Amino acid sequence: MGSSGNKASEFSWKLADHPKLPKGKQIAVVVLDGWGEAKPNEYNCIHTAETPKMDSLKNGAPELWRLVKAHGTAVGLPSDDDMGNSEVGHNALGAGRIFSQGAKLVDSALASGKIYDEPGFKYIQESFETGTLHLIGLLSDGGVHSRLDQLQLLLKGVSDRGVKRVRVHILTDGRDVLDGSSVGFVETLEHDLSLLRDKGIDARIASGGGRMYVTMDRYENDWNVVKRGWDAQVLGEAPYKFTDALEAVKKLRAEQQPKPNDQYLPAFVIVDENGKPVGPIVDGDAVVTLNYRADRMVMLAKALEYENFDKFDRVRYPKIRYAGMLEYDGELKLPSHYLVSPPEIERTSGEYLVKNGIRTFACSETVKFGHVTFFWNGNRSGYFNPELEKYVEIPSDSGITFNTQPKMKALEIAEKAREAILSGDFDQVRVNLPNSDMVGHTGDIEATVVACKAADEAVKIILDAIEQVGGIYVVTADHGNAEDMVKRDKSGKPLLDKNGNIQILTSHTLEPVPIAIGGPGLTPGVRFRNDVPNGGLANVAATVINLHGFEAPSDYETTLIEVVDK
Repeated sequence: MGSSGNKASEFSWKLADHPKLPKGKQIAVVVLDGWGEAKPNEYNCIHTAETPKMDSLKNGAPELWRLVKAHGTAVGLPSDDDMGNSEVGHNALGAGRIFSQGAKLVDSALASGKIYDEPGFKYIQESFETGTLHLIGLLSDGGVHSRLDQLQLLLKGVSDRGVKRVRVHILTDGRDVLDGSSVGFVETLEHDLSLLRDKGIDARIASGGGRMYVTMDRYENDWNVVKRGWDAQVLGEAPYKFTDALEAVKKLRAEQQPKPNDQYLPAFVIVDENGKPVGPIVDGDAVVTLNYRADRMVMLAKALEYENFDKFDRVRYPKIRYAGMLEYDGELKLPSHYLVSPPEIERTSGEYLVKNGIRTFACSETVKFGHVTFFWNGNRSGYFNPELEKYVEIPSDSGITFNTQPKMKALEIAEKAREAILSGDFDQVRVNLPNSDMVGHTGDIEATVVACKAADEAVKIILDAIEQVGGIYVVTADHGNAEDMVKRDKSGKPLLDKNGNIQILTSHTLEPVPIAIGGPGLTPGVRFRNDVPNGGLANVAATVINLHGFEAPSDYETTLIEVVDK
């Protein structure tokens, strides 16, 4: 730390000993991804599934199980209407404090106008005079990856600051919002662009496609998804050509089999009356990726930013000025230009514990490996101390939808955790079990039930190992998903489509998540406090630090546990 004033020079990584809890217990920290708590009914896959291990935790000692908030302001999102997600959830779990996240950072930068004074905006602005500004992003008000109103504000902002030509490359949603809502979002955007044209700005939609089929892949699962987007956005090439984006979305939806699906809309480009694409990306242009959530923008960012790139043939690599809405990867410094600076998450629990000698093992499969490492550690890649840490990534099945393999790699993750626990080489063994989230996102209820059962079996393997070594377990989740698979009206009744079938919910939820503690190493008299009724994910870090035998840093959200003398 620098020598700016006394406070900085006094900073110490050393954690004080906990007055009542011993050091030296092995601790398993298990995060069930997308595992919320909701009323039992047929659409609650966690309830329907056979989950004897998780049931035993819930129905065991009442003072060792409770719920915590995992959405909205509890994880740094703007409002309690905002569902949680895995990134902000793991940030909160690891950081022990609540940081303004994605949408909130962008909201305040747009509201204050600060975004237009930042270096990122000044950088893309240099293309406004002679080039085109391209805006690429998810077009919806879902609030998980992006929000339509931010695009609207940005369009107004650039139109007031000298932009002459704008092209919007839309990705339809249907995952975080209702399927079919794409039509209304395109209508809204077209209206806004027509107002810009009235002001003399050449503003149009240039291309589009569904988020799961075009551009928004993650974790290098399938580069073809990004290539389809590249071909449409950069090269102006796609299997479908239309002169009007609204017509494109309506027609392509009507032709989809077996039913329309915004998530998987094929790629299309908009062409002029001569059949020429209206908005390929060329030398001298500026590009902004609008999404504030990183995971599904990183691959496109690499394609736009890296001169040396071998994931697919880009055909053309235009010399552009590219900025992300945010920095998507702090370690890779990707992209190198961004409109809004990231939250500074320092002094995470992982770093404190390693600096206090806690040997740490972390493991998941590819789709959630980044969550249990990078996001847990405050948006930071790599080890704090490679001598004390080991991170293991198990490759996820690729090229499939997870409802076809709902067990995913749960048992492999559990076996790795078991080995790490029994080896005695680690003080903390941390895993993420992705099943309930990744399979929940497919909307396949039967498969999600299988997924929840598999996750429960994995929990049992890990807790059995903790039992064997006399350790402690902390089992929790990052947000809800599998506990409610149906869309509901305001009164909570399932919504039906025009054919009388239930409307499947593929998104996360606003439900709280469980946290359970226990194991033979737990000091008698430890129990959850009654005076933290609004506890959230950020309270978990102090709790885990305590169980390792230390007091948490004073500015952390308070611990959830107390020790009552027996």
